[in-house]
Amino acid sequence: MFLVVGLGNPGLRYSYTRHNVGFMFVDYLSYSFGFPDYRSKFDSLYSEKMLKNGKKAFIQKPQTFMNLSGQAVSQIVAFFKILPEKIFIFHDDLDLPLFNVKIKFAGGNGGHNGLKDIDKAIGNNYWRIRVGIGRPLLKDQVTDYVLSVFRKDELSSIASQVFEPICENFEELLFSDEKTSIINKIFEDTKR
Repeated sequence: MFLVVGLGNPGLRYSYTRHNVGFMFVDYLSYSFGFPDYRSKFDSLYSEKMLKNGKKAFIQKPQTFMNLSGQAVSQIVAFFKILPEKIFIFHDDLDLPLFNVKIKFAGGNGGHNGLKDIDKAIGNNYWRIRVGIGRPLLKDQVTDYVLSVFRKDELSSIASQVFEPICENFEELLFSDEKTSIINKIFEDTKR
């Protein structure tokens, strides 16, 4: 079993904000792979689907707001007994250039409040797929920046340059032992 969690904040107000990249990706993945409609449980919206090789994948959008994401993630992990190495957290990253993508297993949370809470709830041994949202010039602008809405051209670019390539290689990414190589290969020709 695999779990793909998109981090974000619930509600229309936050729908297309930079901090909600995780929610946006999970919705894109759900549509691309034909996941059933979301159900409400585990303080989240979630769906499940059997993949080609008979393995089950869950997608999850915690509804606890970003800073309490661990509450929702820990519930679904405990209920379905999902192994840490089968958990993928998709989130925004201020320290990466816009639409740059990196993947890593375990390690620090980089000051990301959603990851901090997940680390407290289940430990830090899970995969993180980090999507760059860039950084504002001034430190005191960070909160307003991450909660700002993507421009229309940026929304189109993130769908075509980030979400679509990952979805095209999604099952390979889940099942491969070379996840970092796959992400690097997907994005190696894209200069951002």
